[in-house]
Amino acid sequence: MDVRDGYHLWADAHAFFDSPLIHSAPDHTDPLGQQSADWETRVAEDTPNGALLRGNALFEALTGSGPLYLLHVTHALEEISQQGFLYPSGGCLVGSIYCAPLIASGTGFRPHNLAQYVLNKEAPAFVAKMGAPERTPTPLIFEITRPRRAYRGLAGVDYLRLGSIHLSIYTHLEYLLSTAERYELRETVVSRIKNSTTFLSLAAAIVYEGADVAPAVFLELLDETIPRLPILGYLYFEALAEYLMLHSTSEPTQRLAARGEFNNWLYKEMLFATLGMAGKFDLAKFQPSPSTFAALLEQVDDTVDAAHARAYLRDRISYLVAARLFTPGQVPDAWHHTRWEFDGLAAHLGPLLGHLIHRELRTFGRYPDFYFYFDQHKALQAWNYWNHMDIFAPFNGTMPKGEVGINPAYPDLEYRVWRAEQDDAGRIHPVEQLDLTIAPRLVDIKYTLMRNNKWSVPEPSAS
Repeated sequence: MDVRDGYHLWADAHAFFDSPLIHSAPDHTDPLGQQSADWETRVAEDTPNGALLRGNALFEALTGSGPLYLLHVTHALEEISQQGFLYPSGGCLVGSIYCAPLIASGTGFRPHNLAQYVLNKEAPAFVAKMGAPERTPTPLIFEITRPRRAYRGLAGVDYLRLGSIHLSIYTHLEYLLSTAERYELRETVVSRIKNSTTFLSLAAAIVYEGADVAPAVFLELLDETIPRLPILGYLYFEALAEYLMLHSTSEPTQRLAARGEFNNWLYKEMLFATLGMAGKFDLAKFQPSPSTFAALLEQVDDTVDAAHARAYLRDRISYLVAARLFTPGQVPDAWHHTRWEFDGLAAHLGPLLGHLIHRELRTFGRYPDFYFYFDQHKALQAWNYWNHMDIFAPFNGTMPKGEVGINPAYPDLEYRVWRAEQDDAGRIHPVEQLDLTIAPRLVDIKYTLMRNNKWSVPEPSAS
């Protein structure tokens, strides 16, 4: 992959929220151009909380003046302090220190509701799952001096758009595998897709042909297909989280909206309280049972309608399949005439192949020993792009939930770190300045939430 290709791939992996979100002219060279424009209008104008897509507390913090204050949660402060370094983790923010915004309030800070959930519910639940009650979750406050040349726009990395990047990196590193291993891996991912064409062709028919499919039928088929195509679990989660945050009209949601925040507790409660993912977070296994879907929504938020949600998810997930898993500009058709060969599929389903390979490599043969370098390679590319753009605080661009990171490779980044405490009113106060350095090196996956985290609580959307 040359520099030009790398730049374009990473540019395409970002959502630029400073570009017009509504009334944007569709790209008529893109088969999804009109659909993308229609979705931008639909989510912004036809949902109770759509205005937050353009104006929210996260964007105000990122585009404001003065220092940027962020909260990070760790349950390994002693080890971090001994080493003197804080390492980023992979996942939805690729290679960042996972944080959420803090808003100055009196002598302390008011945390974003995402930070409140991570600090008070998610991190304690994870520690309990580890069976290590002595590891108390500790909030850290970062005060970052806004770089003079910092990018003033809003470019968020969308991890659902990383499929082409995953495929490109694999083609560079595949010779770490033997000939037999490469053959087996290729055959494995091709077989997964071949046995999932019923769902893929149905999603394509809905998007490109306007096929009328009962939402319940669609969700049943999605449920059957997720074990073969685990990236669909991620798409399902993001679409359902989006639906809940955009459509909830509960009192807590309205209260948070008044201060510019999407209600992150909705999808967090769905994951950790209802679906039991505390301490074993894995979106590849996100499969709410279709038979209990209505009961699940009612338990999470009784202001949303299950029938409306099913129809929305049918349309939204179908669109995401086409937009994030098909090769840009391609409309896969004639599924029964497809040549089931890896190189041929890459022409039409390259991003899907990339996502599947990225997932498969975690457990495939000897490759878990090299997986760290795969993600480190990806992080290096991301840091290079962010530094080119002068992005010092990347955020999750799937939706401005409040997930924001610190670019660990930003040149001469000025910051200070404090150990903090939370008072009875929920405000965060700095109590001890720490001598810590953010190091541009990923924590190995075996130290993340996927295994037995040693260093810090990684992002909830870690892939």
